[in-house]
Amino acid sequence: MATIRKRGNSYQIRVFCGYDTSGNQVEQTFTWKPQPGMTANQIKKEVNRQAVLFEEECANGQIVTVMKFQAFAERWFKEYAEIKLKTQTIRWYHNSEARVYKAIGHMRMDKITTRTLQKFVSELVKADKLNCKGEAIGRLAPKTIRNHIAFISTVFDYALKQGMVRDNPCKNVTLPSDPEKDRSIYTLEEVQKMLDLFKSESEANYKFTVFFTLAVFTGLRRGELLGLEWKDIDWEHQLLKVVRTSEWTKELGIYTDTPKTKSSRRMLKLPADLLAELRRYREWQNAYKAKLGSKWVECDRLFTKINGEPMGIRSPYKYFEKFCARTGMRFVSIHSFRHFNASALIMNGVDVKTVQACLGHNDVNTTLSIYAHSFQEAQARAMICVADYITGKKADSQAPESASA
Repeated sequence: MATIRKRGNSYQIRVFCGYDTSGNQVEQTFTWKPQPGMTANQIKKEVNRQAVLFEEECANGQIVTVMKFQAFAERWFKEYAEIKLKTQTIRWYHNSEARVYKAIGHMRMDKITTRTLQKFVSELVKADKLNCKGEAIGRLAPKTIRNHIAFISTVFDYALKQGMVRDNPCKNVTLPSDPEKDRSIYTLEEVQKMLDLFKSESEANYKFTVFFTLAVFTGLRRGELLGLEWKDIDWEHQLLKVVRTSEWTKELGIYTDTPKTKSSRRMLKLPADLLAELRRYREWQNAYKAKLGSKWVECDRLFTKINGEPMGIRSPYKYFEKFCARTGMRFVSIHSFRHFNASALIMNGVDVKTVQACLGHNDVNTTLSIYAHSFQEAQARAMICVADYITGKKADSQAPESASA
């Protein structure tokens, strides 16, 4: 039976839900506040209705919200995360556990509010980022803070679907945004110079030059490149399928996973010159495989260790770092090759939907958000071209024979 107690301008509804395993009485509470202008009779009817509804919720499982956040989160990892989420995503959430549990792990799920979490965000903004020795190396990045709240929010979403809580307190939390910064991307001239330098690389580095050539022309993520297998290439139709990634964790080592999102499973058309280079590379790998004989471990990957096993995720980075030091090339991250590819598509007039499909983004808004500057620059160039055309600045410009709306 629900009890109702008036507290200032609101009413506290309390429901007795039996006893927990320690013999302590378990109660659920809910606060209801009347809308301005309601009469005393209307308030009486509505508060009684709210009491009945809340009592029904408790009877249907609301009692579970007396669980502490940490206890429920640990259950969530086993019941949901380990079944539904990718290994790397689970790893990111595990990295958030220590700070999250320290802040709210001891609190009941139904007592955690938006205000509670906003205070936690404020604490994270001031928190130190620690290295493996426990030494402070600066402040937490905004992305790291967002990952902490994403972990909490995902746990609450699961509790909400299970009918264990009334809402997700994370939905109105204000999160820090990343500071505006220019991406370090190669220019077209730098990429052309790099491809020329690759021709002078030793045979031992051939697999790496092919790796980065593919990165330039396809815009694939590092894990997608490392996950490529020879059977993914349709030689007749010049197509490349992206259907897997190669990842690494301390616990599992190198392992194979599915692409980042459903849209990341895609098919790309390869230029004839690139396809010819891949043919030469396959012939080189086959010759090397024959020389190694029984020591070769077959895995069908394009990019492997010296014994044929899948290449480590750090190997391309280490090679490229040394390559830039040897040749005087400006060093950029591997992911910047993806940005170069996207910018090249945009600057050559490719529409945003096609760019999204090529990059494997889940939706077009992601593409627009990441490459907003490139689209703006392409639009500005287009406007200049129109102006040049109209004013006759282009010597080879010709007036259209007809125009239509």
